[in-house]
Amino acid sequence: QVQLVESGGGLVQTGGSLRLSCAASGRTASNVAMAWFRQGPGLKQEFVAAAPLYSTATFYDNSVKGRFTISTDNAKITVYLQMNTLKPEDTARYYCAAMTYYRHDYELREAGKYEYWGQGTQVTVSS
Repeated sequence: QVQLVESGGGLVQTGGSLRLSCAASGRTASNVAMAWFRQGPGLKQEFVAAAPLYSTATFYDNSVKGRFTISTDNAKITVYLQMNTLKPEDTARYYCAAMTYYRHDYELREAGKYEYWGQGTQVTVSS
């Protein structure tokens, strides 16, 4: 089992920045990728960014590309999401997720492929 705990959410004005963190514990050695998803009020959960843990590649939804950066620490235990130039439409609860297996890069964008989830952290961007 893997436990994920997010932190770093809060209230920020349009154009501001936040850095989310997700700390993994438990059987972290089995993780091969970690990602961030979000769910805004009245909206479906959506993919934000993903990072395979044994590759330098990163993947982003088009809505955040160029503004958000996903990264991991060297121990591959903590994943970060640096969010810049925030917009009101970024308001959502942000969830960290981890998976232990995938074959194709497109699977990194699919919430159903992730086995472990955190409780989420709220990000609110005021206009």
